[in-house]
This record gives sequence, C-alpha cells and structure tokens, in this order.
Amino acid sequence: MDDRIERVILNGLIFDEKYTRKVLPFLKEDYFENPAERIFFRHVNQFFEKYNKAPDLQALAIAISTDRKIPEDLFASVKAIVNNTKKGETLPEWLSDQTEKFCKDRAVYNAVIKSIEILDGKDSKLTKDALPQLLQDALGVGFDLNVGHDYFENAEQRYEFYHDPVQKIPFKLKLLNKVTKGGIPRKTLNVVMAGTGVGKSLFMCDYAAFLVLEGYNVLYITAEMAEMRIGERLDANLLGVTLDELMEIGKDNYTARLEKLKAKTKGKLIVKEYPTAVAHVGHFRALLSELKVKLNFKPDIIFVDYLNICASSRFKTGTDSYTYIKAIAEELRGLGVEYDVPVFTATQVNRGGFSNTDMEMDEVSESWGLPSTADFFIALIGSEELDKLNQVMVKQLKNRYGDPNYFKRFVLGIDRNKMKLYDLEEKAQLVGQTVVMQTEAGKSSSAITREFFNKSNRKPPLKGLDKLHVD
Repeated sequence: MDDRIERVILNGLIFDEKYTRKVLPFLKEDYFENPAERIFFRHVNQFFEKYNKAPDLQALAIAISTDRKIPEDLFASVKAIVNNTKKGETLPEWLSDQTEKFCKDRAVYNAVIKSIEILDGKDSKLTKDALPQLLQDALGVGFDLNVGHDYFENAEQRYEFYHDPVQKIPFKLKLLNKVTKGGIPRKTLNVVMAGTGVGKSLFMCDYAAFLVLEGYNVLYITAEMAEMRIGERLDANLLGVTLDELMEIGKDNYTARLEKLKAKTKGKLIVKEYPTAVAHVGHFRALLSELKVKLNFKPDIIFVDYLNICASSRFKTGTDSYTYIKAIAEELRGLGVEYDVPVFTATQVNRGGFSNTDMEMDEVSESWGLPSTADFFIALIGSEELDKLNQVMVKQLKNRYGDPNYFKRFVLGIDRNKMKLYDLEEKAQLVGQTVVMQTEAGKSSSAITREFFNKSNRKPPLKGLDKLHVD
C-alpha cells in the first residue's frame, strides 16, 4: 500500500463517509500532482456530486473503464490505484488535519507556479498585480467548519444582529436612513451614480464629513482629485464656509477653527491620493496595513472616488469593459468583507443617460456588472429647474436593505458653495418633485405653479418659475 498522503486521502474518500463529507468541499483536482491520481479523484468527486455518497470500488472501476477521455498511457495507472485502494486504520482526526495541511501546501505551490507563468508572460489575462491576491488566497485556504446559519437554532443571534447599531453606518440625511433602515451595513458595496458636475464627490465628501463628526474613522481614497482638493471640500463643509470664503480666511483664524473642530471630534479622517487608473485593492490593502502600523488607524468606512478610474488587481486593462469594471466592483466589495467595513464609491452615467432626468440602472457607464455587484445603488439627478431650487433628486435603482420602490425618488437640498447636502421640509420636497416629474411630462411652468399652489396654498419659492418654458 502506498503511504503517500495523496493515496491516504484517496483511500479515506472511499471508505470513510464522515471524513469525505468534511474534506471533499475543500479538495481540488489540481491539488493532485500525479495525473492518474487526479483522474481517480475526479471520478470520486463526480460520483459523490451525483449520488451524494462515495462510490464503492466496483462502481469506481466500471466508471473508469468506460471513460474514453482517459489517455491510454494513463489508463493502467488509474486502474492500479483502484486495485490498490484498501481501507486503512488511520486516526480520523489525524487524517483530517493532514488533509488540511495538504490543501494549504498545494494551494501555495499552485499559486507560486501560476505567479511564475504570469511573470513569464504566459498568462494572457492576469498581470503581475494579481500576484499578491493569488498568494493571499492560497495562504487563506483552510477547513471552515461553519456550514451556515441555522434559521431556528440561531434565531436569537439573528435578532441581536437586527438591533445592533454597530452593524450599520448611518446617513446624515433622513430619507437615506429611512430607505436603508438606518444606514449601510458593513461588508457591502454602495454606489452613487451621476453625470459630470452633478455631485458624486460632493455627496461622498458630505457623508465623510458627517461621519467623522459622529466619531467614525473614515478613509477617503481619491483617484480623481488631488488630496488637497478633497481637503478643500471637506474644509468648506466642516468649517461651514464657502469655497471663496475659505480663500480669504487668515491663517490664524483658519488654524483656530480647525483646533476647535478637532477638540469636539472623536473620529479620524484620512485622505489618500492615487494616480488615475493605477490603484487597485492591492494598493488599498497595503495602505490599510500601513495605517494600522503607523497611525493605529482602522477605518469604519472606506470611500473610493471613484470606481471607474481604479484598476483591477486581477485583469489587464485590455479586458472588455464589462469584465474589467465588474472585477473592480467585486474586488472592492471583497475588500469591505475582508476588513468588515462598508465601501462607498461612485460611477459615471453613460452617454445616453447624461441628460436624462429619470435614470435607469442600464445607464451606468461601461459595465452592467457594477450594479449587479453593488448592494445599494442610487442615482443623483440634476436639471436646470432643480439647480434653480438648489436641489438634487435621488432615485433608488437597487436596494438590498429595503424596498427600492419605497421613496423611489426624493429630493435633497444642495449647497455647492459649502459642499453640503441637507434635508428638505415637506413642502420644499414637494416643489422639487413636482418640478422634475411634471417637466418630464411636458407640462408648462404655469401648470406646475398652479398645481403646487393648489397643494401648498403658496407660490413656489422659485424666482421666475412662471417664465420657464419646456421644450
């Protein structure tokens, strides 16, 4: 009998059902270096998947004998493994431990071989940027004995999760809290979509500023604007001044305001800039490790401004846009899961949705794979009429935290000079929604004015509304 661990594992798969059910989900065909052993394992695995039990030796011998895909020079070797398979007397716990070690060792070995192929240019899809992820995945191989959440037995744990405020990061804005049932959960990917200049970065800066005031640690990664430009927007928001006023404040006054702000703020806010289309989650992981070591900083939320100008850690830039952008989205979501934080990012609308005042999910630029990966996906919609009201419309496109048709559309106040968003009173909310929805329907400005007056018993607070014309 062959005492190599591969043969001991194959014997165990045939004769020990408890062992088989425990280890088979973690074993892979390419862990077996010997081609004949690989074929043997493939047949055992296929039989188990079909019949939910390991094959006996007779069934295995018949399956192998009738497999025309087995090369002639390997057929005798595979049959020899079947004939030499005998029940062993190994300790089940020992065999399980040795199998886990075997899986770890082979995963690392395969990752190293794959890395060499990538470095030699033999892989047409993956770049050397994928190497850290390949090795990290290999080093993470292990037997996870947690097979899931038992609906009845773990009901109390589930209830505690529902009512644990730590599990969600709240919004400043009431309606966003309402539609998400208290904020965005950890380990999620959340996306805001808008056209150029509508307010993607403003939205994320405003959210980041609110959270740091609430005591959260915030990491803001920018691949679009310089760190200082993001800092400028945060200054305007947190100090309550316009961008123009910020340029006029004296240094002593500026420093004093920041010291006062720092004294009442418990959270930390780190802004990190990367070159456009260069940074990927591998860089972000390295940054997170560095921040932990140097500053003892662990974020509660990560903002990435914005997804489409990040790079993938797995695919080359020549890959089709659907696959490439979807890969970036999956990698960012994986980063959130790994570090137990929500990730909030942004994306552009495509050319067709740029001037649309009622966006749909298919108007995301470059890849439908992004909204399919995201947990929460909203659009910011601007128009000339909303700009005059200092408002922006939010439309829910996807919401895994609640019903996306509940407050599907609503408007927020926007102060672009101070880089802030704010809640609106009910009547002001009505103005914005009336203007947007009815101009889409082609109603005249006078009809909008009359309808608003009938509902609120006052004129809309929009100077010159009665002079607007709808094309």
